[in-house]
Order: sequence, then structure tokens, then C-alpha cells
Amino acid sequence: MAAPGGARRQPLLLLFLELAGLMNGASAAVFVVKDGSGTACIMANFSADFSTNYITAAGPKNVTFDLPSNATVLNNSSCGKENASNPSLVIAFGGGHTLTLSFARNATRYSVQTLTFVYKLSDTQIFPSAISNETKTEKSATDIMADINKKYRCVSSNQIHMKNVIVTFHNATIQAYLSNNSFSEEETRCMQDGPSPTVSPTTPHHSPSPPHPSPPHPSPPHPSPPHPSPSPVPESPSVSKYTVSGTNGTCLLASMGLQLNVTYKKKDNTTLTRVFNINPNKTQVTGRCTPQLVTLELQSESSTFLVFQFGMNASSSRFFLQEIQVNMTLPDAKDPTFKATNSSLRALQATMGNSYKCNAEEQIWVTETFSVNIFQVRIQAFQVEGDKFGSVEECQLDENNMLIPIAVGGALAGLVLIVLIAYLIGRKRSHAGYQTI
Repeated sequence: MAAPGGARRQPLLLLFLELAGLMNGASAAVFVVKDGSGTACIMANFSADFSTNYITAAGPKNVTFDLPSNATVLNNSSCGKENASNPSLVIAFGGGHTLTLSFARNATRYSVQTLTFVYKLSDTQIFPSAISNETKTEKSATDIMADINKKYRCVSSNQIHMKNVIVTFHNATIQAYLSNNSFSEEETRCMQDGPSPTVSPTTPHHSPSPPHPSPPHPSPPHPSPPHPSPSPVPESPSVSKYTVSGTNGTCLLASMGLQLNVTYKKKDNTTLTRVFNINPNKTQVTGRCTPQLVTLELQSESSTFLVFQFGMNASSSRFFLQEIQVNMTLPDAKDPTFKATNSSLRALQATMGNSYKCNAEEQIWVTETFSVNIFQVRIQAFQVEGDKFGSVEECQLDENNMLIPIAVGGALAGLVLIVLIAYLIGRKRSHAGYQTI
């Protein structure tokens, strides 16, 4: 039972953060995207800053700069078109820099599917003495999402880690697919505003260096990951059914158990590998259907955002898992925000209209510090008829496992046959030593 007054601490903290956001209101800005009739479809109110580094004649230099309050919405922002394009908010500032929020939705939720930041090193106000004038582009998935007809609200700072840039949103209110030309009264709070996530303590776990798996899984990147501390093997995760539907019906049907292997540095610089099971009972499932891509998004209560993206090969009529992204919070890590992505996978392949099935545990390496274990998987993307799995295509691991008992049975049968033949030959020889009277 919570201590008296404990229920009031979180609202008081949020109130304090709200006031802090108001004090910083000079750097906040309101951005609106309207359709051809002048009706607003996207509204956003937030402040943001950017951290990156660039090369000067004297060496690398770190820089942090704010999104100015006079940033503007560009004309190529869009409300999107049904089944054709998604809404997007494109914000311009400084010497040609742009920040783009690309939205997507399903039946119940919408999200900032991709955050794109384009910046020009030729801007001497922000990048003085840069030896290059090139234009750089950074992209990342985000955990910014809310229920349909509700605004996304996040008083806390929310960092989006890109390859070479960190974008930090402050005191953000964002809503797409507006229904009444203004922010909704109801809101979906970000996970950063909630209670600090708790991760079940585990004994340090030894994870061997990534193997060199045969296709369809790519070999892990080099160099080999750091050698983490050992820990016991956890229980297998619960197997659950996941479904993604769009305007034309179901585009993804999956049944599987998911387990994440994460290697990171703790605050004391020791390396640790931890294993996290995805609990389907505490995970929110969303996704998107497009003609060329199917996306499954899993948001757990432990601040883990996991994305599976499936593509297709039209010439061979096959679908496959092409990308995995993860964004999770590790409170004891040196960098509490852990992110990993790989968009060049070729896993879980099957013919369109069929389902991929594997009872054996499969490990898919995403990066040298992150992999996903998939248990008892059966999955079908794009062509799903009647919300039922199509014909099965077994994985190589299951086929190999089936060959083992067949081989053993064949060997035993051969051994029995040899013994029987030897017995008959011996018996015939023993009868040859006698004559009939």
C-alpha cells in the first residue's frame, strides 16, 4: 500500500515541471499545419534543443543549440492523403535547417513514426570554423504516440537519439489528425511523465559473442561486443498473438514469444548483459499497413519501444523481416537511453500468402550489443485471408530437428537388420555340421 501522500507526489512533480516549462516559454513555439480549406490537421507546441559534433581545423567540436521561437512551418508540410501519404510537420530555422515530424496512425493510436533532422554545416552561426559545408541528414523512430482524438502531452524532457544528433523535446504538446481544429481536452501522457520505470533485478548474465549465423540472419557487426558479466538463463517468454489491421483488413498475423538481449555499460563502466522478456499482458500493440511495408509496434510499461518492420520482394513473391528498432530505458546504464536499429535484415521469410513457422528458438542479431530471441514463432505479413494463417513453411532449424530422429531411427533399423542377418548366417552354418539320418 502506498504511503500517505505518495499519490500526490507525481502530480506535484508534474506541476513543478509545468511551471518550469512556462518559465522557459520564450523558447517555445506553436506550429500548425492546415489543409486546403484552412482547417488545422496538426498542432504542436514545444521547445527543443539539438546536440551534435562537427570537425574543425583544430579537431572535433561539440555544439548544442536551441530551436528558435521564430522557427517557421514550411509549405511542404502536409495533412496527408488516405492510403497515399501520411501527415507531416516540417519546421525550418537558421541557415536552412529542418526538423520533420512524420505521423502515422492505426484504428486506435497515432504516432510520430519518423523524426528527421537536416542540418547544414555551412551555417557559421551554429557551426563556426567547420571544415565542411555539407548537408547532413539524421533519422530516428520515436516513442511519441497518443490515442486518436487525444493530444500527446510530455512535460518532462524527451530525448530522441539519432546517429550523430540528440534532439531533446521540452514541455511538448503535439496532436495530429485533429477533429475540431484545436488541441483536444483529453490527453495521453508520455511515459517519461509517469513513475520511474522499475526493472526486475537480475544476476549479471554472460552472453557469448554473436555467432556467425547462416542466412537469412546477417552476421553481427564487428568488432565483437564487450565481454559482459555472467548471469543465469531466464525463463522463456510468454507466447502471444499479435495482429495489425488497416483499412483493407489484416496485414500481419503473428504468434510468438519475445526476449531481448541488451549489452551496455553501467555507471561504474562495467559491462553488463541483461535479458528482458516482453510481457504481452503489459504491452500495448500498434502498427501500420502500407502496400510495401507492414509495421508492428510494441510499447511495454517498462519504457521499452520495440518495432518490427516487414518488407516484400515483388519479383520472388516473398515477405521477410527487414528491420528491428528498439528504444528502451536502462536506469543503471551510463547512458540510460538505449537505442539500436538494423534495416538490412532478411529473417522470417516465406512466400506471400503462406506463413513462416519455427518451433525452435531463433536469435536475430540487430547490432553487436542487441539481439532478439524469438520463441515458437508463426507469422504472416501482407496477404492474410480471413484472419487465419496460410500454409506453413517450416524454418531450417525445425527441418534439421526433424532429420535427427529420422537419422537415428534409420541407424537403429540398420543395426537391427545387420544383427538379424548375422544371426541367420550363423544359424545356417551350425546346421551345415549335421547330416540327416
